[in-house]
Amino acid sequence: MPVQTALESGIELSVVIPVFNEQESIAPLIERVTDAMKAFPKSWELIIVDDGSADATLVGARKFLDRDGLDLKIVELQRNFGQTAAMQAGIDAATGRLIATLDGDLQNDPHDIPTMVQALEERELDLLQGWRQNRQDALVLRKIPSKCANYLIGKITGVRLHDYGCSLKIYRASVIKQVRLIGEMHRFIPAWVAAVVPSSRIGEMPVTHHARQHGVSKYGISRTFRVILDLLSVLFFMRYKARPGHFFGSIGLAVGALSALIFLWLFIQKFAFGEDIGTRPLLTVGVVGVLSSVQFITTGILAELITRTSFGSIEKPNYIVRAVFKKDGNA
Repeated sequence: MPVQTALESGIELSVVIPVFNEQESIAPLIERVTDAMKAFPKSWELIIVDDGSADATLVGARKFLDRDGLDLKIVELQRNFGQTAAMQAGIDAATGRLIATLDGDLQNDPHDIPTMVQALEERELDLLQGWRQNRQDALVLRKIPSKCANYLIGKITGVRLHDYGCSLKIYRASVIKQVRLIGEMHRFIPAWVAAVVPSSRIGEMPVTHHARQHGVSKYGISRTFRVILDLLSVLFFMRYKARPGHFFGSIGLAVGALSALIFLWLFIQKFAFGEDIGTRPLLTVGVVGVLSSVQFITTGILAELITRTSFGSIEKPNYIVRAVFKKDGNA
């Protein structure tokens, strides 16, 4: 199915919502979005991405396909690929000039969307991040880990925001479509966007947050540890994606320099003071250091070759679409 551009479609805003096992929330969610967008004066579309739900979420969403005045598109993924892949699928399917994303559990309030769109335009931003100032979640399991993660992400990436984890965001489609979301990187979208636009074009504003009404949260305390691991990946890709040889090469040169100092010291001990160095552990450390240095440098060279190869290849999507439902049936 050919993808329309925003200019071709004439749609101003695409609202993208990934859902997974939200059968109790899907109907009130669509009703809330429809009600909220009555205050939006321009054309808009709603894109629901069913991320392989095992319940009646898809059935509930399809009931709204014939709703008058609602431009609804449902993207059904072949299996559960995760929130990041589902969000990417929705962004790929979006045809609006602007794109709004939010969670499907009714905790984000769609009534904030028109105000956020206006703020994005007035402040001339490319990404406006929602900030859940009065977050309705558990203190120990959600709030404290989230605060720690937000601090670490801001410190390492340089993009200072209060709430990276809020899914309610407004993007310029031309910018977010330059970013490919993989793994579980939806938490770091502002950092990825900062790789293609100045951080000054990324902002935030307070939004409403509701307590979960139906179902159970898909996240637990284990998410904190995954965030830390993902953060290391973000740091590497932000700084060294196009030049991984610099990363590995720097380590190799540092280890090599340390090994050179060790050998110089042993040389002085051997020939200036006549000491036996053959059984010293320091000699073994120096030899291992030289070997490690060579390995790091050659790894950097190989990484450079792989990078140049991957830049020239076509990236495959990290999801598989089973079907797309619109008012006129399957597309």
